[in-house]
Amino acid sequence: MAEDLRYTVKAVVGEENFIDMEPNRSNNYCCGGGGGFLQSGLPDARRGYGKFKFDQIIKTGADYCITPCHNCHAQVHDIGEHYQGKYETLHLWTLICLSMGILGPNERAYLGEDLKEVLVFHPESAM
Repeated sequence: MAEDLRYTVKAVVGEENFIDMEPNRSNNYCCGGGGGFLQSGLPDARRGYGKFKFDQIIKTGADYCITPCHNCHAQVHDIGEHYQGKYETLHLWTLICLSMGILGPNERAYLGEDLKEVLVFHPESAM
């Protein structure tokens, strides 16, 4: 599955814009928010575990971190704010919808300033 996700992201952003984390694939670090930990009520412990992922993201120097699931998105976004990271966190589906021109105006909350003004047609835009 890891290769399918990489293929999709590269197809959307261009291979020249894809930066992989190290380690990756089956050796990648967990973000620390899965398995119910995101809702556990233990934010300090969750963020402590997430520091490994935060450091991994920072080492890439990427402007965006693309996440495949809601728990990862919420955790990666939270640790970015907590540890003052300089990256934006995007759901994979947000990036795909933006590239297809179907991302609604109310779905742009996590886009960085460089993508917020990308003009695409969406039926809700006329409302």
